[in-house]
Amino acid sequence: MLIITIKQGKEKSLLERQPWIYASAVERVDGKPAERMKSGATALVHSSSGKFLARAAHAPKSQIRARVWSFDQNEPIDHALIKRRVKTAVHKRIDAAKGKRIGAAKRLPLIIGDEDELSGLLVDWYGDQNGFLICEFQSAGVDAWKVAIVQSLMAETGCPNVYERADELIRKGEGLPVNYGVLAGDEPPDEMILTENGVRYALDLKTGDKKFFK
Repeated sequence: MLIITIKQGKEKSLLERQPWIYASAVERVDGKPAERMKSGATALVHSSSGKFLARAAHAPKSQIRARVWSFDQNEPIDHALIKRRVKTAVHKRIDAAKGKRIGAAKRLPLIIGDEDELSGLLVDWYGDQNGFLICEFQSAGVDAWKVAIVQSLMAETGCPNVYERADELIRKGEGLPVNYGVLAGDEPPDEMILTENGVRYALDLKTGDKKFFK
């Protein structure tokens, strides 16, 4: 297990339950060399006096050196946690939409990173039940749990089509390869016509590029 030790006086943000740990706050990282260089590895976060602060996903090549999974010392970071958080986020957004999502010209944000305790993960649902889940894995932690996240998304939505979109600058800054493509089901069409807040536009689901109609 990796142990990230925070510099004395730099633990305030963690005590205030802020999830990002910047490189400038890290005193040292202890563990096996291979683990220390593994993106997304789970680490214990300790204060300079050795007190437990959090469990976090380590990102050795990022200025955001770690992102907190949990402030609970007894909460394991495992498939059950990922499944639970995906389920909670998805049903919260579906319930809030009250059925308004259903339709070929609709978009519903399902997961919004830190807000859903899945830092760096963005997921939008486009279209109806047979539409597309478009995911962006913008941090090492969620990237390491990609398979579990996709499986949970499909189970909770019933949507069979999942596509990964990549922001090149963000992923390179996180020390991750620039991956994009189909994760499950079919590839999205080159263009999808959507209506959002009364505005109609064409969207390239693979890139996020929009073309608004006059």
